[in-house]
Amino acid sequence: MGNNTRPAGMASACPASSGTASRCAHCGAGLTAPPPGARTGAAAATVRCELCHRMTRVDWRGGLGMGEGGVGGGTLEPSSWAASSVVRRDVPAGYPFVPGRKRALLVGVSYRGTSYELEGTVNDVDCMRRLLGESFGFPGESILVLTEKLGDDDPSRLPTRENLLRAMRWLVEGCDAGDSLVFHFSGHGVQKLDVKGDEVDGYNEALCPQDFEQSGKILDDEINETIVRPLGHGVKLHAIVDTCHSGTILDLPFLCRLSRTGYLQWENYSRRPELAKGTSGGLAISISGCSDDQKSADSSGFSSEKAASIGAMTYSFVKAVESEPGTTYGRLLGTMRSTIREGQGSGRRLLPGRFGSFVRKMTPSGSVQEPQLCSSEMFDIYKKPFLL
Repeated sequence: MGNNTRPAGMASACPASSGTASRCAHCGAGLTAPPPGARTGAAAATVRCELCHRMTRVDWRGGLGMGEGGVGGGTLEPSSWAASSVVRRDVPAGYPFVPGRKRALLVGVSYRGTSYELEGTVNDVDCMRRLLGESFGFPGESILVLTEKLGDDDPSRLPTRENLLRAMRWLVEGCDAGDSLVFHFSGHGVQKLDVKGDEVDGYNEALCPQDFEQSGKILDDEINETIVRPLGHGVKLHAIVDTCHSGTILDLPFLCRLSRTGYLQWENYSRRPELAKGTSGGLAISISGCSDDQKSADSSGFSSEKAASIGAMTYSFVKAVESEPGTTYGRLLGTMRSTIREGQGSGRRLLPGRFGSFVRKMTPSGSVQEPQLCSSEMFDIYKKPFLL
């Protein structure tokens, strides 16, 4: 299959072979070390990644160092070799090449042919794609979609673990100030025991790609490293995640909770502040289907003209945005919770869970899912308008 590439930062004025090709030790982006004339005789130097802006020590003889460890006298700033600096990553030929300000990755996983198959995840993606285009001006060519249905014709569009991580890197690669990025995932979510000691509740949250039984799940730590930490100044990312156990799925440091006075307010959710889980100057916000200990549901229990089954979170999100354009984050979250509460309560039958633990249970009484809001930084949710 042929490849195309997405440049990030300044375009290269000379062939890639003029420098030493390597990879960023933090985000995996391609690095091109300065040409021999710019090395000042050193055997190694620390190179700044144009994608995540962190430092990687590169050995001119072919080795890759330990990341940001030695930023001493060998450090070379991009200005000393800007003409040859370029970040390039091969992506499948079918992926969009998007030079504009808006870019989105929409993923719907149905797990076809399994005992835990989901209905409606493709409908979730279709609803989100329509919303992004009609309400927020996202060009159709700037939206990358992964579903099993699309994967029948193009294997690179299957929501496998490898494809999903590649697509997540595509989403943030080359982003610049003023860019607006959206990541939407509809599928299964689970919890796994935390072995690093950085989770408040003792569990990591994880997304389940189509092949998670063979290739593994994608932990919140990996999601954070892939699409949160590379965000530079002026870049904005919204993650809309419709799964079970998705409250802190991006591992962002601040979680919005209801105070005793009845108002939503930020809570520092970092158990180990010394672990960098924020951005590189940008803004990351996640809106998820439920708290970390809850299961998510479809909208089959709602009385609505929409006959198609979609996720309760996706349904409530789209409805809230369309019913009140320019709403604030606080009103958006409140409206979503009210919509779900009305659909899952008031004597209506309880909705089937998204099988976060793959145990087929009905949602317990009094445990109505509550959409969650997390962010890389605190802001006034009652004043800041919701914009993508």
